[in-house]
Amino acid sequence: MADTSMEEFEALLQESFEMDTPEEGSVVKGKVIAIEAGQAIIDVGYKMEGRVELKEFANPGEAPEIAVGDEVEVYLRAAENARGEAVISREMARREEAWDRLEKAYADDQRVEGAIFGRVKGGFTVDLGGAVAFLPGSQVDVRPVRDAGPLMGLKQPFQILKMDRRRGNIVVSRRAILEESRAEQRAEVIGNLSEGQAVDGVVKNITEYGAFVDLGGVDGLLHVTDMAWRRVNHPSEILSIGETVKVQVIKINKETHRISLGMKQLQEDPWDLVAAKYPLESVHKGRVTNITDYGAFVELEPGVEGLVHVSEMSWTKKNVHPGKIVSTSQEVDVMVLEIDGAKRRVSLGLKQTMRNPWEVFAETHPEGTQVEGEVKNITEFGLFIGLDGDIDGMVHLSDLSWDERGEDAIQNYRKGDMVSAVVSEVDVDKERISLSIKNLGGDKFAEAVGGVKRGSIVTVEVTAIEDGGIEVEYEGMKSFIRRSDLSRDRAEQRPERFNTGDKVDVRVTNVDSKTRRLGLSIKAREIAEEKEAVEQYGSSDSGASLGDILGAALKSGD
Repeated sequence: MADTSMEEFEALLQESFEMDTPEEGSVVKGKVIAIEAGQAIIDVGYKMEGRVELKEFANPGEAPEIAVGDEVEVYLRAAENARGEAVISREMARREEAWDRLEKAYADDQRVEGAIFGRVKGGFTVDLGGAVAFLPGSQVDVRPVRDAGPLMGLKQPFQILKMDRRRGNIVVSRRAILEESRAEQRAEVIGNLSEGQAVDGVVKNITEYGAFVDLGGVDGLLHVTDMAWRRVNHPSEILSIGETVKVQVIKINKETHRISLGMKQLQEDPWDLVAAKYPLESVHKGRVTNITDYGAFVELEPGVEGLVHVSEMSWTKKNVHPGKIVSTSQEVDVMVLEIDGAKRRVSLGLKQTMRNPWEVFAETHPEGTQVEGEVKNITEFGLFIGLDGDIDGMVHLSDLSWDERGEDAIQNYRKGDMVSAVVSEVDVDKERISLSIKNLGGDKFAEAVGGVKRGSIVTVEVTAIEDGGIEVEYEGMKSFIRRSDLSRDRAEQRPERFNTGDKVDVRVTNVDSKTRRLGLSIKAREIAEEKEAVEQYGSSDSGASLGDILGAALKSGD
């Protein structure tokens, strides 16, 4: 029995020694023995008492919770001061305790609870249950916060970003927690979505290329090309911020959690009906929506656009920018040339809705029709004349004049001159019109020698006497009979035996329509007459003399 008491005594003694010498600078347990004058008097053992301001037992903005008899932990700063009391601090004890707890949470990457209680430069101060941390402004929320008032004093979770016990620094983030919960919320929302599903969303933001739509905690992008089947220049044409829209989930990227949305997918695709609605070669009214270097886009109906290629815009305006032919928003008639359903392309023609001006010209201007036009261009091979229907005709050098060489005749013309010509040929396929100026008023030579052939006998009038022969005229066409062709008889081959104004019968030896000359001969006529007479009246061998025969022939000719 005595042994036991002895052991107990030793244990008590040991305990009293330990209590006797609590270590300064450590946290010790104590008991509240009185509360007076805003302070708590705490017995920390071995007849050591100290005082702690009541406010040290309160969280920022809260009333202190402390009563006589409560056991508390305090920090022993000094065993005795001048008044013989222990210098103790509840706040420092809480800080030490908090630091231990926070370091563990930091190591385990766990959230800690705290309350924002003050504003400092660049951010806020947060009480983490005894330790004060810094909350940078950028870490308060996912988006910049204009007024942090409602957040003050609220108990809420924080994430520790950095800790340095030696310096007493702690940096925390509220944003990291929000992002995490948003990510969880996103994951939950995305988990409930499936591709092809139709959902309602609210337009949050509009950009050049589309709109962001909130699907209840997660945003999806509605691209401008998926808003409507027709061309949309800017999303604001269709949507406004805050509007609720029905969209279809087109694609969900499981890794990035990006969601692509579409509106047009919930409407009927006008392309399903295009082939039936717009048969080839049918003509429709459309509106020009866009003009490029290579053509113009024409909207046939919302969602169905076709391209009029620059080559199909005009019969006559070649190598011209499409903007010179049509303008944006203009209504035009177009013909459907081709439909490619797979590529969703319609090829349209503008010129096909108007008649080919060369065809029209060919119908209204048969060969020989006289036309008038302005000299548009002069080239080394002829003149280009502007005609009705915005088309040109060409007068080749060889068609300028009967009397002059083409190279000389073209010198008489200047750009802008008004000239008359006749149509000599229209080639619709090659889009070529040949004109002639020299044939104006018909081909005089062709008219004059219409019935004249080689061997014909014609009567001509002598217009001039020259040494080498005589100049004669037939139906306004001049010819020259050389001296040697004036008679069979050499003695009669004298030009001076003729007088101007004499009428002479001659034989046509040649009709040259190229040089527009008649070859004429008196000698040839005489030989031909003799030959004819011989055939009619026998040869000279039969006894009749040539004189007799000619005499008889002449008599019968009278």
